[in-house]
Amino acid sequence: MKKSSKKNIVSWAKETLNMEAQAILDLVRRLDKSFVRGVDTLFNCQGKVVVTGMGKAGIIGQKFSATLSSTGTPSIWLHPAEAVHGDLGRVLSNDVVVILSYSGETEEIKILLPFLKKIGSKIISLTGNKKSFLSQYSDVVLDVTVNREACPLGLAPTTSTTAMLGLCDAISTVLQKMKGFKEKDFAFYHPKGSLGRKLLLKVEDCMRKGKDNPTIDQDTSVSKTLLDITRARAGAAVIVDKNKKVVGIFTDGDLRRHLGKDPKLPKRKIKEVMTKNPTLVVKDILATEAMRILENKKIDEVPVVDKKGKAVGLLDVQDLLRAGVV
Repeated sequence: MKKSSKKNIVSWAKETLNMEAQAILDLVRRLDKSFVRGVDTLFNCQGKVVVTGMGKAGIIGQKFSATLSSTGTPSIWLHPAEAVHGDLGRVLSNDVVVILSYSGETEEIKILLPFLKKIGSKIISLTGNKKSFLSQYSDVVLDVTVNREACPLGLAPTTSTTAMLGLCDAISTVLQKMKGFKEKDFAFYHPKGSLGRKLLLKVEDCMRKGKDNPTIDQDTSVSKTLLDITRARAGAAVIVDKNKKVVGIFTDGDLRRHLGKDPKLPKRKIKEVMTKNPTLVVKDILATEAMRILENKKIDEVPVVDKKGKAVGLLDVQDLLRAGVV
């Protein structure tokens, strides 16, 4: 292996990227009625979108299928070799099958095509050979022809797979817009992702409740309140009246403000030293909205109430951090 200079390394990388960028620009100029017909076929699909392909093209197909599924178009990935060994049973007549094959002459695909036709599924192909066996069997042919592969030997799929990926992304984003797919829909399909947490997580999902939520009667002593806060490992206590309505909050900050001034503090009733009429949040609001309230008010804890105004929990900024809201 010969040693290469930094200049050559950067030059070769730029050459590859320029070739692949040009392949994408060429696709832009080739978008035509076939692309529109292909997108319309997918949009009007009454079943699911089945994506298949062999080798590197198949890997692009797997990504395409995953993108479709996560953005509102039900899709499955079908390995062409496994399809003719039983997995063909996953394909129904109301499905649309998208096949990725640059040559259009891949043996596994050629074997599969007559059976897809017999099932009655519509076939959309992404290929660089409009006269191929695959193209002849397809209802819609999307041309992903490239001048040459970026591979120095001109053999390994590089530029061609970039073109396929780009066109697949274009299809999926167009379908999103046609279907009116919104952030809340995306979050529903990604409940464990950061966006899902931000758009779906409510205050009641991450607030402290039960034994972790020190809820104190307003006539309780400060010393008893401190014991309850300590047991709950909380930074504050929610102070309520006999009807469980919030009348105040007692925080570490309240303790520090009174501790050096009042030697009788432990024996006083908590209502005498609490912060009265605190900011409240309703349990049903989004956790992100509660975070904004905490930031705007410059506070770390806030009592949580139900729609009737009764205390049901305590929300600490640390709870939101642990939930991944921030």
